[in-house]
Amino acid sequence: MSLVLEPQAIGPGDRPVVGGKAVRLAQMLRAGFRVPGFLCLPADAYRRFVAAGGLAERIRLELSRKDAAAMRWEELWDCATRIRSLFLRHPFPPGMDGALRELLARRFGDGPVAVRSSALEEDAPGASFAGLHASFVAVSGAEAVLERIRLVWASLWSDAALLYRRELGLDPGQSAMAVVVQEMVAGEASGICFSQDPGVPSQAVVEAAWGLNQAVVDGEVEPDRWIVDREHRRILEHRPPARRGRRLIPAPGGVRFEALPAALAGRPPLSPEEALAVADLARRAEEHFGEPQDIEWTRSGGVFVLLQSRPTTARRGGAGGDSRAWYLGLRRSFENLKRLRAGIEGQRIPEAERTAAELAAVDLAHLADAELALEIERRRAIHRRWQEIYTAEFIPFAHGMRLFGEVYNERLKPEDPYEFTALLRRGGLLSLERNRVLEHLAALVRERPELAACLAAGDCAAAAPDFQKELESFLLRFGDVTCELGGRALCAGALRPLLHLLHEMARRPSPGPRDAPGPDAGRLEQAYLASFPEERRQEAAELLDLARASWRLRDDDNLHVGRIEARLREAEAEGRRRLAAGAADEAALRGALAAAEEPGPSPAAAGDGEGGLRPRQLRGQPAGPGFARGPARVIRAAGDLERFRAGEVLVCDAIDPRMTHVVPLAAAIVERRGGMLIHGAIIAREYGIPCVTGVPEAVRLIRTGDLLAVDGYLGIVTVGEGEL
Repeated sequence: MSLVLEPQAIGPGDRPVVGGKAVRLAQMLRAGFRVPGFLCLPADAYRRFVAAGGLAERIRLELSRKDAAAMRWEELWDCATRIRSLFLRHPFPPGMDGALRELLARRFGDGPVAVRSSALEEDAPGASFAGLHASFVAVSGAEAVLERIRLVWASLWSDAALLYRRELGLDPGQSAMAVVVQEMVAGEASGICFSQDPGVPSQAVVEAAWGLNQAVVDGEVEPDRWIVDREHRRILEHRPPARRGRRLIPAPGGVRFEALPAALAGRPPLSPEEALAVADLARRAEEHFGEPQDIEWTRSGGVFVLLQSRPTTARRGGAGGDSRAWYLGLRRSFENLKRLRAGIEGQRIPEAERTAAELAAVDLAHLADAELALEIERRRAIHRRWQEIYTAEFIPFAHGMRLFGEVYNERLKPEDPYEFTALLRRGGLLSLERNRVLEHLAALVRERPELAACLAAGDCAAAAPDFQKELESFLLRFGDVTCELGGRALCAGALRPLLHLLHEMARRPSPGPRDAPGPDAGRLEQAYLASFPEERRQEAAELLDLARASWRLRDDDNLHVGRIEARLREAEAEGRRRLAAGAADEAALRGALAAAEEPGPSPAAAGDGEGGLRPRQLRGQPAGPGFARGPARVIRAAGDLERFRAGEVLVCDAIDPRMTHVVPLAAAIVERRGGMLIHGAIIAREYGIPCVTGVPEAVRLIRTGDLLAVDGYLGIVTVGEGEL
């Protein structure tokens, strides 16, 4: 098959070859719609590219590390990042490179183009892939176009696409991707239109904004909206946005937002007659395809151009169990992340600190039983609210470091797809600050023999009241160090695990974290900034600063919410104590505690690793470079963490920031939960400790005492013979 296909060579039966988008564009051109001219790289071009140089085998290796059905969102991000890096570094075969350059130059010259995905399953009956694959606009120059083609191909394995394929039961190993390269039309106004409102079939919906269409599709600008009576062709309502403040325009190297000129900000992008003309265009597309359409359009020089058309259900997305909305919501634009950061740093974090302090100031012992019951319920409602904030705001802000990583890898194409994390490690993590305070306390124990004696006895109040005061100050500031193992509350007696930990830390100096980036970080930062033209370096520096804030919060967020949870668990513990002592208002307390999460081992503790055959080699995802050997300490319950010894390999379901006090003592880390953006991976890189995440059933298959060899470069854990 040809390396590229002209629209006239694409027929209705070519969906398995060129994908739904290309087929529909070709149909619209033949039907007389005004559509930008385009070329299509069929799926065979993708297959030819990945077959060269072993790329297909490397993709299969990445996809085989772990069943996608068992991956969390962080692991999907990781898998997609590594595959994307493979595509970025993989050159076109020589014959393919030259032929594409010639064909693209002949068709488009040096003019800007849009490079769009055309997945083979896209817009097929029962499946919707709208928004899951990459598209790029305002791309100029052969080198840039070829790179964007590679990135569109890589988006076949994007995190969101892999998740959606899992939901539909599709086999990603059989998938391929076609690409549409389309003339760029930089309209003065753009938008979308539903020829038939899915909720009100008698109406059509027109949305429009000044500038390029991508801003409307991505939700980056609020559009004007017109509701149109389909039968009588009249406007029922015009809903202007709260503010018309900016527009997306072409710029060197892509697109950028600019403030909307005052003359445009004061009026809608369409007149009533033009809004009806857009509805007419969508109605024509509906009549042509025989079903309601969702179109994208732009207006250039007073002429409406149809950019694409798909069945209305394609954007709406199918079955009720489809979880794409939350997952795709994790991916945020630079502008959105800046707004999110301002809200988190300016409002959420101070509010969380105030809330935790206010709850800590309540003297639970002086509350009557009925008052304590109400306090437990109040704290549970507060904690539930903060869990919702965590999901809606803190988790999406983690995309800041992912976005920076994508840009960094595009600009520099490093061999290590996680090289960018070297630029993010600037200290300032709350968990590291807590560990520094712990090290200060351990240093006091080393210097004062009487402290070691009282630690061993489990009580320092009488022997060293000054030290006891520092311990209590630590607990007030950072909470119980054993809280929140593997997602379950395991808050035990606050002092006992702290005393044990300090006793263990005092036995040997603890290695300090790498508060500053490594020796190459400065050079890497210079190379990153130098890869941008002068006029874009300030924006590049702002993205790096935002990514550093995202890195800090990703490790700190559970500590902020955890302080509030600790106050809830404190009240629940007081309620249980009173019940055990024979509370006067037993009914009220039992009612308040009915919804409490009982402390206990994490779900991963169901099996203890004893008996049966166990594999000698376990495979996960490389999350912290390095190689280490040591005896395993499997963490299934709070008591396991208290028994941790320096030089052991920490094996757990998932490291929470409130567990990271033992990380400086660990030789390596092995986690069932996977991803470079999880807390264990972040803290391991801060301390330079080998780390492998995403090891299925790690807690069940590994026993405490097993000799482990942890390869953080390859993501392999080897279980030795016998015990140490």
